[in-house]
Amino acid sequence: MRRLSGGGKLTPPAGAYEVFRGFIGGTLGILLVASLAMWSGTPWIIAPFGATCVLLFALPGSPLAQPRNVVFGHLVSALSGLVFINLIGDSTISMALSVGCAIAAMQVLRITHAPAGANPLVIFMAGIHNWDFLIAPVLIGAVTLVVVALVLNNLRSGDKYPSYWIGSCPTKPSTVEQRKAQGG
Repeated sequence: MRRLSGGGKLTPPAGAYEVFRGFIGGTLGILLVASLAMWSGTPWIIAPFGATCVLLFALPGSPLAQPRNVVFGHLVSALSGLVFINLIGDSTISMALSVGCAIAAMQVLRITHAPAGANPLVIFMAGIHNWDFLIAPVLIGAVTLVVVALVLNNLRSGDKYPSYWIGSCPTKPSTVEQRKAQGG
């Protein structure tokens, strides 16, 4: 029972700037993707993009909000859904396996993006079989949201987004770096 008791502390409240950035980012990101969809006549928006906006504009320092995770996480997850629906068929087990495989693939490839885990569900629930879904809405929408995040998350001089790009990833500090950090 002790494992379920929690015990951690609530995160500190967001400051006015962060709340404003979240509001503007979510509004502009979705407005831009939806407007591009109306202009092109191609649906470029999917529900998981709303959750992507939460990470991009409320938690931009999170590993889940980095460009490689957003773009490739959405692509890999949607690919999993399309592979399963097209090769195995539209069934509950196929849908469940596609979500599980999407999660595993994102973990192995180090591109975990939680909202992307919903992409196979979107594919199955909408009955999408067309491979073009990978381009529009998935790739175009994800890249558009990242571009908005690159602008909004770097407006202040002290801001730095992204934390890393394609080939970089956080590493553990060496023993020497740990000693220096501890003042030794």
